[in-house]
Amino acid sequence: MAERRTGKRFFFWAAVAGLVSGAVFLAVAELFALLLARTASPILAVGGFVIDIVPQPFKEFAIATFGEYDKIALLAGLGLAVVIASAIGGILQLMRPPLGVVVLVIAGALSTAAIVTRAGVSPLAFVPPVLGTVAGAVILVLLARRLQRWRTAATASVPAKSTPEPTTPPITKPSPTDMPKKTVADAQMGRRGFFALTAIAGVSAVVVGVASRVVSMTVSSVESIRKALTLPSPRSTVTVPDGAELDVPGLSPLYTPNKDFYRVDTALTVPTIDPDTWRLVIDGMVDQRVEMSFQDILDMGLDEYSITLTCVSNEVGGELVGSAKWLGVPIRDVLKKAGVKSDADMVLSRSVDGYTASTPLSSLTDENLDAILAVAMNGEPLPLEHGFPVRMVVPGLYGYVSATKWLTELKVTTFDQDEAYWTPRGYSAEAPIKFSSRVDTPKLGSAIEAGRTPIAGVAWAQSVGIERVEVSIDDGEWMPATLSTPVNDDTWVQWFVDWDATPGTHYVAVRAVNKNGDLQIEERAPIAPDGSSGWQRSLIRVN
Repeated sequence: MAERRTGKRFFFWAAVAGLVSGAVFLAVAELFALLLARTASPILAVGGFVIDIVPQPFKEFAIATFGEYDKIALLAGLGLAVVIASAIGGILQLMRPPLGVVVLVIAGALSTAAIVTRAGVSPLAFVPPVLGTVAGAVILVLLARRLQRWRTAATASVPAKSTPEPTTPPITKPSPTDMPKKTVADAQMGRRGFFALTAIAGVSAVVVGVASRVVSMTVSSVESIRKALTLPSPRSTVTVPDGAELDVPGLSPLYTPNKDFYRVDTALTVPTIDPDTWRLVIDGMVDQRVEMSFQDILDMGLDEYSITLTCVSNEVGGELVGSAKWLGVPIRDVLKKAGVKSDADMVLSRSVDGYTASTPLSSLTDENLDAILAVAMNGEPLPLEHGFPVRMVVPGLYGYVSATKWLTELKVTTFDQDEAYWTPRGYSAEAPIKFSSRVDTPKLGSAIEAGRTPIAGVAWAQSVGIERVEVSIDDGEWMPATLSTPVNDDTWVQWFVDWDATPGTHYVAVRAVNKNGDLQIEERAPIAPDGSSGWQRSLIRVN
């Protein structure tokens, strides 16, 4: 029994040794990533790889479940996986060396592959995970040897269990003073050596790893550059007419504050790009390759635009939609600088992190459509998480085919020759927005008091405009809602109906009609391959 308890105790400390070795691996990798290649963080690279390979239904589940915190959930899951794998590696190294080191080397190889296969990585990007693997393996071997020495000596010091004859006097266990002095000394030295190295390596890994990640996230002065950036005054501004915003408590504002604007992208960490070094390349099926700086964009003259954006992952009644005032230049004017070939039909836009989107060329060159390169959002330079310094904004198309953030390239091409990030993952190459409507208040699941109360929300049909919104209560007659005064056809409108609420449970349905006379699609459709559809039906409880 004593030997079994001793064995379990050493399994525990072997797992601790594995955790410390894993921490050393990550800490050393983070340190050298900071020094040599910022994109070479193993956790972030593996996280990006997971995002790329996860099947489409799981992506939808993550967005629907965690919303804008989906990346935090992914990193937490990866962290748990690292803890489990490290603990197993430590136990294997104690029981069957060098299997623990093999586990660590495999993890290092996988993270190295995930790093070097990412777009736009530094030629030295392989160095941080390799050095991290070596450091982690060395620590694991040293800790396992000390632990094994402690275990061997401790096991030897536990007397074998004997079963005396009935007539034999009871055998007393030898005290530590009766054990061989060398065995006791070996056990003490092994234990002290193990704990000392564990403490030094563990504390060092935490300090170095956390400090490197914090410095990596804050050393860039891009945020301070963004805050200090003064953009030229726009040549034209958006005129917001009287009655464009209704005074209804609980109703979404006409313009979504930047801090509340939805964010859905594939970047685990927000790219930080100095506008002084930023370049936009226009190439592909063009008369001449063009390279533009941030100042070149500003020198074209800025105009203000009011545009609502919608994510393809937005469920019926969802919140992955928002409106903003954008400052930018028409993409058609940028493309004219390169001269577009007549047989092209698509522009493949690329982000600095390698993400790509396929936008129909006609949507970018249409004189009646305000597809822009945006540099500002709601009166300030683009926030870092929304694409600073330059992003695309195209009304009438879901973001995954049009709203590329941290833009770095516009490749004029065809849908036959190229495909974007989401196309092989189950989404349509072209994705016009399905116009929709939403109830904002009363909130689903919140009880209201009986009496006169407004039912209100928003509706959008970018590039076409909303003609009317209708509301039905308990499957009754459709009632026309009062609309706000539209800013333009690219911006959502607010709506409301006054309702005499009676106690009980009621169902409220909403639908919209666009300016072409089309009725919002009633049939339910999932997010993939080209956006959800259906009328929102909400359950309202009245006290």
